[in-house]
Amino acid sequence: MTAPSSAVAASAGAVVEGYPSDASVRAGDTLRLHVSTHAPWFRADFYRCGAQIRHMGSIRGPGRHAPPGRHDADWDWPHHDFPVPEDWPSGVYLAVLGPDAAPPAPVPSCAEALDARRSRLLFVVRAREPARTTGILYKVPLFTYHAYNRSGGGCLYGSPPVSASGKATGEFTVSLRRPGGGTGGPVKGHPDAHAPQTPRQTFAHWDAPFIAWLEAAGFTAEYCTDLDLHQTPHLTDGYRLLISAGHDEYWSADTRRNVTAFRDRGGNIAFFGANTCWWRVAVSDDGATARCAKYPPGAREALDVDGTPGAPDHWWESAPENALTGVSYRNGGGYWEGSRPPLGFTVQCTEHPVFAGTGLSDGDILGAAHSLVGYECDGAAHVRDHRGRAVPTGTDGTPTDFTILGVADLPLGPASGWQVPAREDPDPARAATFGLHTKGGTVFTAATTDWARLLSLDPQVATLTHNVLTLLS
Repeated sequence: MTAPSSAVAASAGAVVEGYPSDASVRAGDTLRLHVSTHAPWFRADFYRCGAQIRHMGSIRGPGRHAPPGRHDADWDWPHHDFPVPEDWPSGVYLAVLGPDAAPPAPVPSCAEALDARRSRLLFVVRAREPARTTGILYKVPLFTYHAYNRSGGGCLYGSPPVSASGKATGEFTVSLRRPGGGTGGPVKGHPDAHAPQTPRQTFAHWDAPFIAWLEAAGFTAEYCTDLDLHQTPHLTDGYRLLISAGHDEYWSADTRRNVTAFRDRGGNIAFFGANTCWWRVAVSDDGATARCAKYPPGAREALDVDGTPGAPDHWWESAPENALTGVSYRNGGGYWEGSRPPLGFTVQCTEHPVFAGTGLSDGDILGAAHSLVGYECDGAAHVRDHRGRAVPTGTDGTPTDFTILGVADLPLGPASGWQVPAREDPDPARAATFGLHTKGGTVFTAATTDWARLLSLDPQVATLTHNVLTLLS
């Protein structure tokens, strides 16, 4: 018996929402999808995001509806198991969800065309045999995606949380098992005037452009999430280079410990972003939730948590992130709304191999035409030596052998639009500084979130990036 056309049409218009039980899976293992819909059947189309978008396959399943949950608890929707083919390459995959009655859409041209605030989900396929084909591992910032994901009505931002007994805890919790987390959910934050096509705190905004450029430039990478690095101390074994790009703000203690150990064993790291490792999160044993204490104990009113000392989970107040990255957000700042004035790095030490082929000389400015510095940027406390070059003081935790390759002095004052966080140094000067240092392995930091955005706009940024990857991988 054929369903009435009106029933088919109603099914085709039904919304399908979902999320993965775990946001990463090895090729050949089973991915568990949780799906809710009023449609009798749903369809999920899987796309791998790289130099091109590739349609990798699809599944269909019976639809069941479940109500949405809270932002801080497992939504526990009906699940469907999908065996990931062993021949699927490691990568970041987006699933497009819809009623099975709806016709399949054409393959999109880029990740931003795949992105949406609902009916999408993101997962990473890890290599079944890690590091057999490449020396590069790319880290997807799952914790940061969920910190800004507002599915269920909340995220890691807002007024100080209060316990059931009325005690101000200052501690936020978010579930990693709900829609959103890179795509498919509402996101906290203002639109980006310099890249308005996608919200900032999403995969499509920074990570996808970097990955597309990386693979188009001929580099082969394998992929993981920061939760993988948290749970698996030796996941990085066999790799030469670990990459983080864009906005990698939230780190667990175990993620940081394991990444630092990789560096100490001789592994190289490239941070093509900023505001890196600014907040610490505690992850539940089952990997389902992340918790962050963002207010001083007893705080009951909303504060500028970046600009308020005393927050238990500020990395810089207990173990400054400079020791790993070489820089910190507290020496830079953020520009939250609207377009910002053009600002680039005044370069130095251009005899360094990372500048080969860029045509840059000391004193030239990198990236100003496309507002390279921002929307958030990091820096190292520094002074000028007898040659006029910026050198780190080390007073903020930056290694004294950190080579500053470029400096961008930030305009200060309310009219500038730049907002600056708390720090221990009363000197009002703020500057983004990109550079590198070596301790076991070499760590490069670009010190600005928008580095990836300029890869397709600025040949000098692209050449410098290619040089860094070639040297470190």
